Amino acid sequence: MVKENMNDTDYRKEKIKSVVAWTIATIFACVQLVLTLTPFFFMIMNSFRKQFDMLQQGVFHLPDPWYFQNYVTVVTNGFFGYFLRSVIVVAVSLILMLIISSFAAYPLARMEFKLNPFIYATIVAMMSVPMHVTLIPIFKMTTKIGFYDSLKSLIGPYVAFALPMSVFILTAFMKTIPREIEESAEIDGCNRYKNFFLMILPLSKSGLSTLSIYNGVAMWNEFAFANTLLISPQNKTLPLALGQFKGEHSLDIPMIMAVLTLSVMPMIILFIVFQDKLVKGMMAGAVKG
Repeated sequence: MVKENMNDTDYRKEKIKSVVAWTIATIFACVQLVLTLTPFFFMIMNSFRKQFDMLQQGVFHLPDPWYFQNYVTVVTNGFFGYFLRSVIVVAVSLILMLIISSFAAYPLARMEFKLNPFIYATIVAMMSVPMHVTLIPIFKMTTKIGFYDSLKSLIGPYVAFALPMSVFILTAFMKTIPREIEESAEIDGCNRYKNFFLMILPLSKSGLSTLSIYNGVAMWNEFAFANTLLISPQNKTLPLALGQFKGEHSLDIPMIMAVLTLSVMPMIILFIVFQDKLVKGMMAGAVKG
């Protein structure tokens, strides 16, 4: 009887600890949520004001009245042209990055050869090279090969600087895939190429999705290379449009908020749609390991 009472007491203590832990975690999560959403709420709400309404009404009051002309002005001033060019650059860069990184990660993860450690270490070392140190060399190179002031000039740097991290992550991801899968496929007559395309690549979808989102956001927001390698208005991408609108409407804060809202919405929607794949990709290595 005493033993049962002790077990019941221990159970109650553990239950209290669990409730307290979950309560604290929930409080911290709510605080983090408020801190994260406040800038977006501030940005979206103030994008529906007239130029001087922020001074008259206060920044956290609901707009009165709701002013939609900011978005009309942004759209009619060529916003979708900038948007489309950014989509093209990011899409092409991501496709090339995923193809090259998966082709590089497979032999590093699944094959043993003498140069494997050296090649892998070299790729990892490239992650420490600051991206903007190469601005002048890349500017000279794109000028010589005739790519300057064209969208093609951005694709090379975007792919090159995304590859080290992508190969590093994909190599670690592919190492967690059991070798028995390949061995079973080889018994059924699959060679290395079929193993890669039919087995390894489909099992790496979570990792590829994670890399797409991670690198896609970086490419979408990249400004330095776009500002250096593009000069014509008809070739500029979305980050340059933000600078242009800021220069033209430096005193019209609601107008700038409207441009920022339209710029970040695609990435927010992308995260909402693919958040499950992002989490699975980030956790897959730990779970499988």
